[in-house]
Amino acid sequence: MARKKREEEKGIEGGWINTFADLMNLLLCFFVLLFSMSTVDADKYEQIVTSMSERINIFDGGGNSIGEGAFVTVGTQQPVAISQYFNEFATSGSSDSPDENSNQTAEQGTQPIDENTEKKVEEKMAAQQKERNDAVYKEVVEAAKKSNIEDEITINTDKNNQYVQISLNGGILFDSGSEMLKSSAKTLLNKVGDILKMYDDHMIKIEGHTDDVPISGGRYRSNRWLSTARATEVLEYLVDKKKLKPASLEASGLGEYYPVASNATAKGRAQNRRVELKIYTDNKKDTK
Repeated sequence: MARKKREEEKGIEGGWINTFADLMNLLLCFFVLLFSMSTVDADKYEQIVTSMSERINIFDGGGNSIGEGAFVTVGTQQPVAISQYFNEFATSGSSDSPDENSNQTAEQGTQPIDENTEKKVEEKMAAQQKERNDAVYKEVVEAAKKSNIEDEITINTDKNNQYVQISLNGGILFDSGSEMLKSSAKTLLNKVGDILKMYDDHMIKIEGHTDDVPISGGRYRSNRWLSTARATEVLEYLVDKKKLKPASLEASGLGEYYPVASNATAKGRAQNRRVELKIYTDNKKDTK
């Protein structure tokens, strides 16, 4: 009997192992559950943060914390600064609910620039430019009358109100096929130079023009070369004799390609042989 009692006691001592194993299993399951609950889907988190960053500019300069990524929602079109949301919400009526304000803000964020406002700005700028151009035109006409040269020159303005133009007849300035100024033309050019001196801080373009009669012989191989030489001669005279600033002057030759009259008649060809001086009214130069 004593031997049987000892065997029963030995069996009871090994029973705790099963209980301990069950406890370990429960602890393992508990920690696995905690780990699964604490794991974040990195892809979904990146999409959410990217969408918020690109839809509402929380970061300076519209920067994102994790770079570019796909939008979470469909229809996001344009980043909107977060300050815009606060400003619009602050200026909205107190009777509007926050939900209504958010909807209105979202709609305004996707609307294009008001075309009427842009058009009004352009019209205002065009009106100001016309006003400046008309003022210069009036001054040039009055100065020409005071100098008694209104019958020797032609003064007009372009349709876009960019410049006022003084046109000099080429027959008065130069002999046929020559770029040298006539002595008789220098008096007229001196008076024109006095007018240009009033606008020495503006861009002044000097353009030479000819008729379409081809050049045969002589120093120049084409009308464009001759027209360029004549424009340059006028420019150098204005700089040397009237002390206009070289940085504000520009010379170019356009040959026979911009006629103002028909080249079929002698009178028309004479009108096409000319030098034009264009005073740009909205293009001031730094001539220091």
